[in-house]
Formats: sequence, structure tokens, C-alpha cells
Amino acid sequence: MPAQPEPYGDLPAGRLVSFFTVAADQAAQALAADVAARLRQAIDARGLAVLHVSGGQSPVALFEALREQALPWEKVEVSLADERVVPPEHADSNARLVRTHLLQGPAARARLLPLLPLLPVLPQSLALPDLAEQAGWALGAQGPADVLVLGMGADGHTASIFPGMPNLTQALDPQGRSVCLPVAREGLPAAAPHARITQTLAHLLTARHIVLPVRGSDKLQTLRRACQGRELPISHVLHQSLAPVAVWISP
Repeated sequence: MPAQPEPYGDLPAGRLVSFFTVAADQAAQALAADVAARLRQAIDARGLAVLHVSGGQSPVALFEALREQALPWEKVEVSLADERVVPPEHADSNARLVRTHLLQGPAARARLLPLLPLLPVLPQSLALPDLAEQAGWALGAQGPADVLVLGMGADGHTASIFPGMPNLTQALDPQGRSVCLPVAREGLPAAAPHARITQTLAHLLTARHIVLPVRGSDKLQTLRRACQGRELPISHVLHQSLAPVAVWISP
């Protein structure tokens, strides 16, 4: 695990938010070792570890490093912070990303809890709110994540909670009762071409430990904005008093 949290520039380390700086070429291995250690602790304490991860290309190196960690993978359950509403073999499926880059080798013994049914074609009778409700039931039954690996877009979105989306207020309500919400395609940026399902902020903050990797100058600039106020969705992960957050910065 990281030896010592530290302030980063004008970003103060607080009671629940810690900042760690790691060289870009060492970040995936260092973070994988940290996540694996936390999963082992959960297994030792409760006999099972729950890992929630985000999609996109940013976590691929972490997934490939994490799958090499010595863990009793059959005691690990993996699920997602969010999912694109696409078939499970679609190139943009987060479940496919996890199966391809994380659940390989010994890590294939872990159990994947997808947010969508693993069907070649989703039944037309299942509307987007129904899919979100079903995902919420499954995650609620699974219980809190021991480790949640979040991502952050340059626009400040996290999971699939985007600035300006129609149900943003509901998604960011820390007292909200919904586990997952539907995210309609309308109102999303052009770079997000699919409807989505996302965990709400309220459920994300049930995690026992949140990891936020930040790499590159553009993401660091967004992080600085997020730490200065509550303008961005990711700000609400940093300005809260429920879950510890470790921000791993690779300049």
C-alpha cells in the first residue's frame, strides 16, 4: 500500500481524501498491489471481497496488472460502476472490457456480476428504467464494494454521471434511495453515443474504499477544479464525509 498520503500542489489531503503521486510507468503495478491488498483484507475479514470497476480505456493497464496478483480469485466478486446499454460482446461494453482484460488467467475464477443481462439482444419489453431497477436490485443484494475504482472524464463526469444530464440532481443526491439510474442518450456528449446505466452517488459512497486514478495534465486540471467546489460530478465524490477516497496522481 502507499506509504504516506501527501498534499499535491494546492490540493490538501483531508480526513477522507488522500493524494498519492506515482510515476506513470509504475502506476498500474503500484495501484494493482494496493487494490489486491485491500481485497485480501476483505477476504480475511468476511470470506469474500467485492470489487467495482469503471470502464473506458483508462483502467486497462490496471486490470492487466491486477489479474497477475496472487489472490484467491474464487472469493472475489466483480461488478461495474456503470454500463453502456449494448450487447455483451459489443466493443463498448464495460462487461466485455472486464472479461477481456481483468478476468483472465487465475482471475477468471472471480465472479462477474454484470449490470445488464448477458443476452445477445436485450428484450424490447425491458425499458431503460427497468434495466436500471434490475441492476440496482442485483447490486443491493451483493452489498457494498470493498474497493471501487472510479474514473474521471476531462469534463468531470464519473461513472456515467455527466454534467448537464437530465436526472443529474437525482444521480448526485447523497441521500437518494436509488442504487442505479437510467441515463438516456439525449443530453449526453457526442463522445458518449449509448444510453447507460449508472450507480448513483449515494450507492457509490457505500464503498469501503474508493480509488480515483488521475493521469495527465488535462485530468489534473479537472481534478483541481473538482477540489475547489461542487461544480462537477466528480466534485461530489471528493466533497463528502461517507467514504475514504485515495486519489492516485500520475503527472
